[in-house]
Amino acid sequence: MKLISILLLFSLAFQGCAQRKNESVALSSEDSRDYTIETVVDNLNNPWGMAWLPDGSMLITEKSGSLIHFKNGYKTEIENVPDIYVRGQGGFMDVALHPNFEENGWIYFTHASSDGSGQGGNTKLIRARLQNNALIDVESLYKAEPNSRRGQHFGSRIAFDKEGYVYFSVGDRGNRDVNPQDISRDNGKIYRLMDDGSVPPDNPFVDENKAKKAIFSYGHRNPQGMARHPITGKIWTHEHGPKGGDEINVIKKGANYGWPLISYGVNYSGSKFTDETERPGMEQPVYYWVPSIAPCGMDFVTGGKYPEWNGHLLVGSLKFNYVELLKLNGETVIGREKIADGVGRVRNVKLGPDSLIYIAVEGQGIVRLIPKN
Repeated sequence: MKLISILLLFSLAFQGCAQRKNESVALSSEDSRDYTIETVVDNLNNPWGMAWLPDGSMLITEKSGSLIHFKNGYKTEIENVPDIYVRGQGGFMDVALHPNFEENGWIYFTHASSDGSGQGGNTKLIRARLQNNALIDVESLYKAEPNSRRGQHFGSRIAFDKEGYVYFSVGDRGNRDVNPQDISRDNGKIYRLMDDGSVPPDNPFVDENKAKKAIFSYGHRNPQGMARHPITGKIWTHEHGPKGGDEINVIKKGANYGWPLISYGVNYSGSKFTDETERPGMEQPVYYWVPSIAPCGMDFVTGGKYPEWNGHLLVGSLKFNYVELLKLNGETVIGREKIADGVGRVRNVKLGPDSLIYIAVEGQGIVRLIPKN
């Protein structure tokens, strides 16, 4: 009995996953399939970002550097896309429409860019307008510095808050011991800007001489999911851990999320890089995964097409080829469920304007879930 108890405790510690209050939350592998999976866009390689124009057509970024307009079943490649630095995890990444798009026409993008100092590339935020299947009025809003030839941890997702500020994420670029904890350096950060790229006067570090003024939070590893909570308006993110320790975080002004000083993960070799999972003054995640699921893309379910899922959080899994539904009570995860199990490597998951769930799958395209009832 003693051996069985030890094995049971080990199993719970390995699978479990969240703050102490969520240690008992298990992943349900049951997929009731109260929906069918319908292909919307086929023959895509790595569809990183997707956004919907007011007419219901889609803009899709391909990591390799192309921007696709999908309308009435046809794909058109948009011209005048800026030069994209493609290396490792870097390339053409997210796309988001300005909250007042119908009035101003602004579309926001993140991509890896070789502009600026040093060899290689780093993440850049731009905006542009769309006219006659071409980008016009292209403006650079922020470019992380310096460039690096490393291929990992570019981020990057975009979200707008209720006040119209634009948030975007940039990973630590594989330099964990220098970038994330240093607010005088880019990378390993969540940034907040005015919609024109200027720095809000109430950003947390605007009065610190050497700080990067656009930083809103720091101590991040590689955030590849970002969404605004539909009720509270708070910005939520998730980020890749190393081996274990993928996290969901609620972003707070000026907060330190601890990477790499605290973590629930270990090196890919299995060795430890820290013995600490918490420190005073550092944020704890809302949830964390051990083992890692390699999260990418996230959104909240609203709109009533999936009544049992309403208000809960969707997170894509690159590693395990499914979408995870995290059931929430406020900011506490109280349940987990696999949906679209086996769909493929999920690069993004978003709720469309029709309130249906859209899933971008590497090497395939974009599918959506159609409720049976």
